[in-house]
Amino acid sequence: MLNNTITLTLLLFAFGACIGSFLNVCIFRIPEKLSIVFPGSFCPICKKKIPFYCNIPILSYILLMGRCKHCRSRISLRYPMVELLTGVLTLLLFVKFGLTPQLFFWLFFVYVLIVISLIDIDHKIIPDRISIPGIFIFSSSGVFIPEMSAFTVLAGIFAGGGILYAIAFVYLNLRKKEGMGGGDIKLLAMIGAATGLKGVLFTLFAGSFMGTFAGIAVMAFTRRYHGQLKIPFGPFLSLGAILYIFFGEGILQWYFLTINGY
Repeated sequence: MLNNTITLTLLLFAFGACIGSFLNVCIFRIPEKLSIVFPGSFCPICKKKIPFYCNIPILSYILLMGRCKHCRSRISLRYPMVELLTGVLTLLLFVKFGLTPQLFFWLFFVYVLIVISLIDIDHKIIPDRISIPGIFIFSSSGVFIPEMSAFTVLAGIFAGGGILYAIAFVYLNLRKKEGMGGGDIKLLAMIGAATGLKGVLFTLFAGSFMGTFAGIAVMAFTRRYHGQLKIPFGPFLSLGAILYIFFGEGILQWYFLTINGY
């Protein structure tokens, strides 16, 4: 029994890490409007094709000591970190949902959030080619998640997009400059399609809370960097949505019980 558990754990982690390797390709190529299928993996410095035996998630990075096999250029540590993160989240989602339709829905959702977050960190954009199809794709949540209905899906989409749009509109009229990107608005609408109204509110609160602390940290560096540091909001919304998947219902139940005095 123990051996079976260990084997399953390793297989799930390896599967997730392999997906993470593909996500790295998406993160690099989508903003450049390159195909995520062709050509195969190549070194961004010397452009030479990476052999399959040098493209094993995490392990190849360790064996090659973080350098390209051909030109010996340094490979960013972020590549194995994305593979590690994807492997861990794949395993945790399986532990929470088991082999159910919900598992496959949430796996795909989380993988998309990882890609969006890293692109937003790198380029300060959330590509419409991900978020807009994502709204329609994740509107299928009612098929996979019992508590989601057509009404909850629509409420999530309109609340997600509407709340941030209202904030952006008010900020623009008061400050005469853009304070909220359109990509964040579409991202929260996509999150709403997957999680409903409760998920949107939880995500927005959690993302804003974490983003505020990150903003305070950045403010400590703005004098040194002459105010040039900017924090994208997309990764915090994505993290808030992931927290909702794992802990949202429990936290919301605790919160409402607390304010009702139970």
